[in-house]
Amino acid sequence: MHLTAPATGRTDTRPRTRDTDGMAVASFILGLLGLLVLNLFLGPIAIVLAVVALWRGTTRRGRAYLGLTLGIADLVVLVTAMEISGTVSWSL
Repeated sequence: MHLTAPATGRTDTRPRTRDTDGMAVASFILGLLGLLVLNLFLGPIAIVLAVVALWRGTTRRGRAYLGLTLGIADLVVLVTAMEISGTVSWSL
């Protein structure tokens, strides 16, 4: 005996869209924050979140692309600072 009807033919994608939009915004914020602190960790996280959000079809493609660009910029800043200072970290 089933008390609920099976959910066949349901095409509600609202929660998935909201999750991917959140990933796009999170990648942007982490990429921006990574330019200042912890770019070794926040840069790759921003890149992964942006790629996953784009792969899942986010409606905020611009934010995802900005997050991807900022994540890559985090790593470029880290490598440049490492070459200049000769250390694994950098400070202002």
